[in-house]
Amino acid sequence: MLINQKNSELKNIVILATGGTIAGTGEEGKTTNYQAGNLDIQTLISSVSNLDKIANIYGEQIANVDSNDITVNHWLTLANKINELSKQEDIDGFVITHGTDTLEETAYFLDLTVKTSKPVVLTGAMRPSTATSADGPLNLYQSVALAASDLSIEQGCMVVFSDGIYSGRNVQKVNTFKTNAFSSIEFGCLGYMRDNIPYFFNKSIKPHTIDSQFDISKLNQLPKVSIAYFNIDADPSILKYFSQSSEGIVIAGAGSGTFSTKWLQAIESLELKGIPVVRSSRIGSGIILEDDAMDKYNNCIPSYTLSPPKARILLSLALTKTKDYGEIKNIFAEY
Repeated sequence: MLINQKNSELKNIVILATGGTIAGTGEEGKTTNYQAGNLDIQTLISSVSNLDKIANIYGEQIANVDSNDITVNHWLTLANKINELSKQEDIDGFVITHGTDTLEETAYFLDLTVKTSKPVVLTGAMRPSTATSADGPLNLYQSVALAASDLSIEQGCMVVFSDGIYSGRNVQKVNTFKTNAFSSIEFGCLGYMRDNIPYFFNKSIKPHTIDSQFDISKLNQLPKVSIAYFNIDADPSILKYFSQSSEGIVIAGAGSGTFSTKWLQAIESLELKGIPVVRSSRIGSGIILEDDAMDKYNNCIPSYTLSPPKARILLSLALTKTKDYGEIKNIFAEY
């Protein structure tokens, strides 16, 4: 694929569309009861004023779904597509349009699996395209501008939303309906977008993209990892149930990744089955460190600052490399 260079002075950016609210339509002016993934990529591109003045654009439709319907197959397709296209000298960066509900998961997966130093930026919208003051056009405009900026090279996979720039590792959706729905909580954003100009102030120091050890080029699926949510009087039999079909389990624990004595006892049997258990937290911020009481079994692994969904992604990728508990612990400490 060669970009049609309408302006040789501009960067060439590929937009890969997956659907979501940014491509959604509904009753004119309303922000609810809309259908996600209704607009195709060309309609989406043409709806953004002056997009052609900041980059030469090529659009490709990867999917057109609600982000709750994104699958591992979509992830593998996206990562392999980016890895393939990034080898072309005439392509300078990538933008992925995505629904917001699972955007942070896709961002982290790509952060760990794309093999390019070229900018990769995800964005979406909290309001459908037919809503009054739809936020999608500005988010897409700023994402293309960021992907076209030399400042974005080697920054890993990023997310642009409501004027903020976030790392794929640390970004989280923190609001169910406001347009400033994303944050990096205690880590802060990488920087800000003002119109088409990025201002960087922070940088993610965790391994990503070309420095990541994970290679998905020959995979057509990923090891299954399930997430169990702990609450008062939660039945530990859910762990046994998950162990029948999963190669690993993440527990969204209370506080600093803790759970009851009954749950801890259930984990002992999982150690014998060769199933790693990652302790994360339902809290949403803070750090989970090794704990002698909670990590009394070799298969217990702290998630550090990863949320349960992101811990699931890292564990799944780690299992493509090793099943050794000690090596998986090292991976979580590194990433």
